[in-house]
Amino acid sequence: MNFRLRAPGFHHQNLEKIEMKSLDIHKSEYLKQFETQTYGRNLFRTQEEERLDAPNEECGIFGMYSDNDLDTFSLSQFGLFALQHRGQEACGISVLKNGKITNMKDEGLVLDVYKEINDPETFMGNSAIGHTRYTTAGDKKKYNFQPFFAKNEYDQIILSIAHNGNLTNAKELKTELEAEGVVFRATSDSEVILRLIQKNLDLGLRGAIKATMEKIEGAYSVVGMTRNKFFAFRDFNGIRPLVLGAINENSYVVASESVALDAVGAQYVRDILPGEIIYTNENEPGKLHSYMVDEEKGKQRICSFEYIYFARPDSTLENINVYEIREKSGEKIWHQAPVEADVVIGVPDSGVPAAIGFSKASGIPFRPVLIKNRYIGRSFIVPTQEMRERVVNLKLNPIISEIKDKRVVIIDDSIVRGTTSKRLVKILKDAGVKEIHFRSVSPPIIAPCYLGIDTPSKDDLISANMSTEELRDYLGVDSLEFLSVENLKEILGSANHCFGCFTEEYPVGKGEEVELFN
Repeated sequence: MNFRLRAPGFHHQNLEKIEMKSLDIHKSEYLKQFETQTYGRNLFRTQEEERLDAPNEECGIFGMYSDNDLDTFSLSQFGLFALQHRGQEACGISVLKNGKITNMKDEGLVLDVYKEINDPETFMGNSAIGHTRYTTAGDKKKYNFQPFFAKNEYDQIILSIAHNGNLTNAKELKTELEAEGVVFRATSDSEVILRLIQKNLDLGLRGAIKATMEKIEGAYSVVGMTRNKFFAFRDFNGIRPLVLGAINENSYVVASESVALDAVGAQYVRDILPGEIIYTNENEPGKLHSYMVDEEKGKQRICSFEYIYFARPDSTLENINVYEIREKSGEKIWHQAPVEADVVIGVPDSGVPAAIGFSKASGIPFRPVLIKNRYIGRSFIVPTQEMRERVVNLKLNPIISEIKDKRVVIIDDSIVRGTTSKRLVKILKDAGVKEIHFRSVSPPIIAPCYLGIDTPSKDDLISANMSTEELRDYLGVDSLEFLSVENLKEILGSANHCFGCFTEEYPVGKGEEVELFN
């Protein structure tokens, strides 16, 4: 008996529809997982490589205010958990209740730190700010964890802030403040912001923030509170993200990404504008005020790498959906550098949307070949590199039957030092792949960032020291292509972004390349 594989009239278009539907399912499943699980960017990186072979966002910030008491303990926990991908080293919160600010911060993941709080009632009030931190090597001191706070002569906290970004003139400002008698307790530029606001509080809160913004340079998004006010502000170039949401007409949320708004049941309202201060007034409970420090100076230059790598894929920043940008980048790099292949795969989690986009544009089947073991966390303590790599192999295991003897396109978000990419190529070769075509959906990273991202020095950035052809040979792949800067601008819809790590052109002066606090 003969079976027909296709019904009469079943054409190529029908196959395409089935494939597209399949890609939509992949998209849906991919996005759904982050509702309950932490977003992990490149899961092939060992913990050491996360520090050395990847740009690292310094932190995520979260703040909320209501004229009514809220369960700030739970809501801040939900908000910070949604921002966990922006920092896994430390977490902290400050809560305002009945004119008193209480602070808690410690090393560890969000849920671990909150478990240490024995009395949740203490952290329930009408305002809260929180911070989740990535720390550079040698900076894991508790006094550098945020939120930072300032006390009065009665040992009461009168001001607390959480900051994401980097000041390029912090060193000179610190020297200036020390000459005036200010004592610094941390080794972070965030404390410079705190002390400047504190110093100028006699100008009123808005005046103090304005005076601070006129002095500091670089990238900064800040949330904070006094004993009767809540505030947030953003640098004149809007380099680091900051979004505003509302739970109801008198309860507001501010966060690094819109996913934190979703986590606490807030509706996205808009992004805080470059050079904007938002604040409350104790005489008008439930009302949020906006003040533009300098209309002329305000320019939109949000970091383009937020869309490529840092932000969670289900976030929206500056009214641009992150997932859509990543999917479009996959489509675009197919048109930029087409190739004949049998399968396209993406490095989880950050490379998957671009791989789906590449598949849509090319018709090459997407396969989630690199499977994550969700039960493997950071729990293994292993002293040797060989064993550390084994942990990564436990986390991610290729489905060999899907790629053996196949021509494979591998999509990754970026190539930094190249060590992770090289090991990934080896894993694919060991699985019996016939050809490997490597596609990076970021342009070559040729310069470090000075504006809130921890990147390796130029000497360690492989694209700053090798041509694409040399790098292709170093990785041992059949072809290698990077998304062009021009195509990235086209996908983003404008050149109003910071592209410094790809072009070495920054929206603000980079400042001195020295240790901030010697």
